[in-house]
Amino acid sequence: MEHLTFDFPARRTVAARAHVGVVGSGDLEVLLAPNDAMQARVVVNTSVDGYAHIWKSVLDRFFTRYDGAASIEINDFGATPGVVALRLAEAVEAVEGGQGENA
Repeated sequence: MEHLTFDFPARRTVAARAHVGVVGSGDLEVLLAPNDAMQARVVVNTSVDGYAHIWKSVLDRFFTRYDGAASIEINDFGATPGVVALRLAEAVEAVEGGQGENA
């Protein structure tokens, strides 16, 4: 089990929470919540060791498009980078589309 933490700059607040996906074989869950620190912090808990550089690459790409100040927890059970990108996009859609837990 590997635990990774990444920080990214943010320019705007996030108003709601979201939970998408499930932890299961080849999948992951994303929990997104507002972060008062005006930065994005991502904590990855993954069952697959040794892929920090891949996580950084996927998250770098995601944060070129997303600028919200969020705390994001990712619980992974072997998801591919494509699934990671999809779940992150779903979490943002849930928050910005008004379907977050606080919306």
